[in-house]
Amino acid sequence: MKKLLKSSIVFMLITMMLCAAGCAKGGDNGGGNEGDSATYDITVWVSEVDGVADLTKEQIERFNAENEDITINATIEGISESEAATQMITDVESGPDVYCFAQDQLARLVQAGGLNVLGEGASQTVKDNNDTGAVNAATVDGKLYCYPLTSDNGYFMYYDKSVISEDMVDDLATLVKACEDANKFFSMEYKTSAWYNAAFFFGTGCKSDWKTDSEGKFVSVDDTFNSPEGLAAMKGMEILAKSKAANSSSDGADFSKGSAVVVTGTWALNDIKTILGDNMGVADLPSFTVDGQTYHLGSFSGNKLMGVKPQTDAAKASALQRLAMYLTGEECQMERFNKFGWGPSNKAAQATDAVKSDPTLVALAAQNAYATPQGQIHGSWWDIAKVLGTVAEEATSDDDLQAGLDAYKAAIDALFSLDGYVFVGAWNEWNNADTEKAVMTQDGENISITLDVPESDYMGGRIVAAGTWDNDMGCQQVTDGADLIQPYDAASNPDNNIVFLAAGNYTVSANLSSKEIKIVKN
Repeated sequence: MKKLLKSSIVFMLITMMLCAAGCAKGGDNGGGNEGDSATYDITVWVSEVDGVADLTKEQIERFNAENEDITINATIEGISESEAATQMITDVESGPDVYCFAQDQLARLVQAGGLNVLGEGASQTVKDNNDTGAVNAATVDGKLYCYPLTSDNGYFMYYDKSVISEDMVDDLATLVKACEDANKFFSMEYKTSAWYNAAFFFGTGCKSDWKTDSEGKFVSVDDTFNSPEGLAAMKGMEILAKSKAANSSSDGADFSKGSAVVVTGTWALNDIKTILGDNMGVADLPSFTVDGQTYHLGSFSGNKLMGVKPQTDAAKASALQRLAMYLTGEECQMERFNKFGWGPSNKAAQATDAVKSDPTLVALAAQNAYATPQGQIHGSWWDIAKVLGTVAEEATSDDDLQAGLDAYKAAIDALFSLDGYVFVGAWNEWNNADTEKAVMTQDGENISITLDVPESDYMGGRIVAAGTWDNDMGCQQVTDGADLIQPYDAASNPDNNIVFLAAGNYTVSANLSSKEIKIVKN
């Protein structure tokens, strides 16, 4: 991967361009004569939700019409905000120019050099126009790296009013029984997503607060899941997990598949409204009772963000910053609210009667009173915590629940004792915290490993920093031995994995500076 301009240089250039933009309509014109229009061909990643790409295209066309000194020719692609960072850090240089992502991905993107600090003027505009939580979500070490897009990245409860009455919605056990009696499902991702099952732990007062340094590297965590409060959370999760009504899903379409309750977010509104019509009910999450004490289910609250990739052309960098500012401004946020029900982060948009009276956003606001703001979280945590849902489902005693919490704590602690690089794959059960099977030997900036690749359905893997899934060394970085692996294909291999064509013994080596990888079959 080629090195881009240092962040400080780009920052100064962007700041000068934004200052110029503030002095005259239209700002910088890409270095041409007065009245000229600079044209930029760019790639933009937005949500894969139907219609978002089309609306974004309309908004960019309007931006072009309102800014005579800039013409943006955008190729717009739909990529899940939860997956955007994983794909971006694979190869920043080849990544999109403007892209949307969930806030928990920010640290990884900063660490990978996928974002630049906003200029002073742009930073102040973002702070003035967006709510405090959204501004904090876009900030690392006191610096803004991107633009708030929404303040609705949380979850609450939708329910079918033909099955669930309003007087049932406050108690989890009552809701679960109502679903059982009606032979319906209660859908919540309690065992397939830590983002959802954390609701039980936050409800009992547990926390998992991660700290990063100025470069986005995780340095410590204050986690209390393995505690008496965590055990109470596990018992609460059992109320759902051990029910025949339990369905580990957050898909709004589940209402057409026998669900009477679905815990999900605003993004599912249109699908659910289409299915349920007037029978659609919304509410904050219920409470659950364990050992005589009642707890209200918590949740994550958060934001979706829009970032701009570092550019070597200062004029283009300025144009893209202006575009991102526009796409995340009041008018564009209101258009997304009106069409998709997305909750604005823009304070003026939040103050409109339409937003203040929207039933889903009212339910989300009610749930946010019990929510934990989603900060930067280690990438491995999601898989570590997800397992707790299965533990709750399969446990036959409190000792089993406690054993699950003990294993969780051990896995968290191990993240900070790991060092070096691991070549994960089927050969080591995809264990990114491996300390034996697939650890690469390091000599300065060179790392290498010789291993047996077994015959399997998927003979792929990736080089990762131990304990993480970050991957900027994969298929695309192979310079020698490319004939031994499958050619890179973005559609079938978005994670940039190295997929061997045949089983055998291989030596894989890489240089941490150049990122070049060499493969030899022994």
